[in-house]
Amino acid sequence: MVSKKILVVDDSPVQLKMTIAALQGQPYEILTAMDGEEALQKVHSDIPDLVVLDVVMPKMDGFQVCRKMKASPEMQHIPVIMLSSKNQKVDAFWGKKQGADMYLTKPFEQANLLDAITKSLA
Repeated sequence: MVSKKILVVDDSPVQLKMTIAALQGQPYEILTAMDGEEALQKVHSDIPDLVVLDVVMPKMDGFQVCRKMKASPEMQHIPVIMLSSKNQKVDAFWGKKQGADMYLTKPFEQANLLDAITKSLA
């Protein structure tokens, strides 16, 4: 089975490690980026099957990254799961308006993240 590539984007090294740990043992190749600009570069160069995207980041926030991805014919098909500490209903609404396929909040349950990934890749 060919593993799916997942790009995990978070400016917090601790949160990045926690998200990667939640995906350990799954049939995924994990790529990482520490900010929005790096995320867009990796989406262009590595073409992931899915992006797990933080919202609050330096240089370019997750909303901007998602909007740019969904506006690009080369990237718009890539599912985006926003994973953020911004946990108000308006944040989830805004994430979906930017094109996010799903919006999860931190702290997250491993099962919920894996379920969201499975559904988004289906």
